[in-house]
Order: sequence, then structure tokens, then C-alpha cells
Amino acid sequence: MAGAHDHIVDDHAKGRIISDAPLSRPVPVSLRYDPEFSPATVRLGFPGTVEWSFPRALLETGLRAPTRRGDIGVWPCGRVQTVVELHTADGVTVVQFDTTALLRFLKHTYAASTSSMTTH
Repeated sequence: MAGAHDHIVDDHAKGRIISDAPLSRPVPVSLRYDPEFSPATVRLGFPGTVEWSFPRALLETGLRAPTRRGDIGVWPCGRVQTVVELHTADGVTVVQFDTTALLRFLKHTYAASTSSMTTH
């Protein structure tokens, strides 16, 4: 019998912070999903314990077409990149990802949510 923590997805991706500066800078991002905690929610974790939670459906839709919910926007950027825009009281952070990393993460979340359902 699998433990509840066996269904948690904790992937990692490299994002690029996009700003007004001439060069973007890379940032490691943790992509997390816990179907036991919230089966409809994904989390992006940034260095310094900054974490954003939002609906998995927002990420799914944003890979194909621009979408926004509250302080978070997601949209495709060309054929191989996806942009995630995060708004705070301090400003806006724009992070660009390779779409394949986000697709792989979503695939892992589908597998985790399916196996979570079969063990209950």
C-alpha cells in the first residue's frame, strides 16, 4: 500500500526572470503538486521560500492560450516557451519556462492524481 507522500509531485525546472534589464536571469523553480492536500492546485516555489499556488487548470489552459486568474497570468510564448506572470503589491515578476518542462510536470500531476484515487 502506497503512503500519501508517494503521490506528491516535486519536479524542478529552470525559469528565466524577464525584466527591463538587457539580460534575463535564470532561476530554479520547484513545481509541486499534492493531490491529498488540494487535487486542483499546483504550486511554483522560488528561491527564498516564495511560493505561489494556483489552479492546475490555469496552467493547462495557459500552455495553449493566454489566460489569467487574479494575480497570475499564463500564456504561450512562441512554440516552445510559456510565460507565467505573477503580480504582487511590490510589482510584477515575469518568468519564462520551456513548455516541455511544464508539460512533463502536468503529466506527473495527472499520474499522481490518478494513482491517488485508486488507493482510496
